[in-house]
Amino acid sequence: MRERTVGQSGLVVGEVGLGTLTWGRDTDETQAIAQLRILLEEGGNLIDTSPAFGAGAAESLVGTLLSGKFTREDVVLCTKAGFTANGSRSRFGAGRGAIFDSVEASLERMKTTYIDVLMVAAPDPLAPNAETAEALAALVTNGTVRYIGLMGYPAWRAAAVQQLLIERHLPILTAIETEYSLLARDCEEEIIPMSQHMGMGIFAASPLGRGVLTGKYRRTIPPTSRAASEHLAAFVDPYLLPSPRRIVEAVATAADGLGTSAAGISLSWLLGQPGVSAAITGARTAHQLKHVLNETIEVPEAIDAVLAEVTERAS
Repeated sequence: MRERTVGQSGLVVGEVGLGTLTWGRDTDETQAIAQLRILLEEGGNLIDTSPAFGAGAAESLVGTLLSGKFTREDVVLCTKAGFTANGSRSRFGAGRGAIFDSVEASLERMKTTYIDVLMVAAPDPLAPNAETAEALAALVTNGTVRYIGLMGYPAWRAAAVQQLLIERHLPILTAIETEYSLLARDCEEEIIPMSQHMGMGIFAASPLGRGVLTGKYRRTIPPTSRAASEHLAAFVDPYLLPSPRRIVEAVATAADGLGTSAAGISLSWLLGQPGVSAAITGARTAHQLKHVLNETIEVPEAIDAVLAEVTERAS
């Protein structure tokens, strides 16, 4: 696996990161250990998690792995800020209190003293940009967080936060996390150009189209898949419609011609796009992860052009 710098920072990550959406729920400790071991053996280092994954279960499992089973310094740990507990429910906010409280809880769950990359999980309609920006910068200044970023922000607001940090001579945003795949290319219109102009790298979430670009749903819905899961079916369903299915068939045809898998060519295409620092991919099993990592190729220009045309027609 190749390494890449993130935006204009000194942060270096493996080009494929390990997503933990299902950790602590569908992915148990044994499988999580095997997945992280494969990632490190292949030259990767990035773990992407969130307090929202399994109501903290994913972060807790990350903490279990990093407290003796793996060396903390070998991984780049990215999590999200803003989720706080309110009794039995979870609340979200991007104000100073919500960010500080959520980071404190994440550190405790993950059994670590610092977070490599902290991203605000979504824009907050109530908290001013200045409050969010200053809270993030303070965490970098006191050493709790090393790099900061945003997730789910529209391009104009992310640029406004970055400009505010620049003007106040505070630590600036390093990364933007956004969904990006052959089934989700909206970010190319504004997010990607903005991030490149403002010096931020892209962490591409769901590069395999929420699992649909693996081709596993071409004929049926496997009983162990996310689409068959009560808590993740709604996440996958939008990509099982006719238009995405036509893209999947085109990807499968290209993969057959190149002697690779649909997942391999989908991930390879994504890694070839400008501005992408890392693709965050999750897997149910270690075998699935290893298969995807071993199937990446250099996508020929002719195939890249065909895939671009097919996805544009289908959008």
